[in-house]
Amino acid sequence: MALKTTIITGATSGIGQETALALAAQGHALYLLVRNILKGEQLKQQIADKTGNKEVFVINCDLADLQSVRDAADELSKKLFAINTLINNAGGIFEERQINKNGFEMTFVTNYLGHFLLTQNLMPLLQKGQARIINVSSEAHKMGKPQFDDLQWSQSYSAFKAYGMNKLFSIYFAQSLAEKFADKGILAFSLHPGVVKTEFGAGLKGLGKILMLLASPFMISAEQGAETTVFLATAPRLDKYNGAYFKKKKKAKTSAIATDTPSRNKLWDISEKLLSRYLVWPSV
Repeated sequence: MALKTTIITGATSGIGQETALALAAQGHALYLLVRNILKGEQLKQQIADKTGNKEVFVINCDLADLQSVRDAADELSKKLFAINTLINNAGGIFEERQINKNGFEMTFVTNYLGHFLLTQNLMPLLQKGQARIINVSSEAHKMGKPQFDDLQWSQSYSAFKAYGMNKLFSIYFAQSLAEKFADKGILAFSLHPGVVKTEFGAGLKGLGKILMLLASPFMISAEQGAETTVFLATAPRLDKYNGAYFKKKKKAKTSAIATDTPSRNKLWDISEKLLSRYLVWPSV
């Protein structure tokens, strides 16, 4: 049986690392997209030591740099014939508003826009592999609203509102992928991993830090947090759930606004326009 080829972003810590370990143990050939190559190589060795799986490869990819994302997709397109699983796992929350080198607000580009670009530029390989595309979202999407008039948060920045909006966008993205590419064999899902005890949010101050400390006793481990991602990557017969949002390995309800099709379609169109100089493949 051929190895499943799986791409993971944000694999060097937290639930991304546990996802990589779990899938390596099940025999997946892994491509770890990381911004820190040293950490990526260390994880590669850790995976080999723990699972015996040496089909692990490290690719430089900084989701906060759109040219880096395009370069990573180009490299994968040269190396691979097909991709069976793409796990859009990386993300971040930023205490203060930051702008990346391409001119985009960091929450927007790191949690959503970079993954949109990566997925679109890998779409020929994803279609060949009849892939599952898995977006790590969050219950935080329920406090998110699509702020189309100010996606960059230039007027009034809120770390938690910006994060919630972009986790909502991850859900929209999975729904749109399922709608647009189901006839090509693509399955797409979004998920809430749980409130996981990791280094996520370590840079928060003030109220954000207090909230994280208060939640700490109720947090689950990174290994537990990876369970739904691993389930979606490996469970058979998920076709009927294409486009769905999952929690605790089961289909779950989203916020009402997460079912707003006009907003979802608007996001897709805006994303393509914003990324026009980096996208390789034409829209469907």
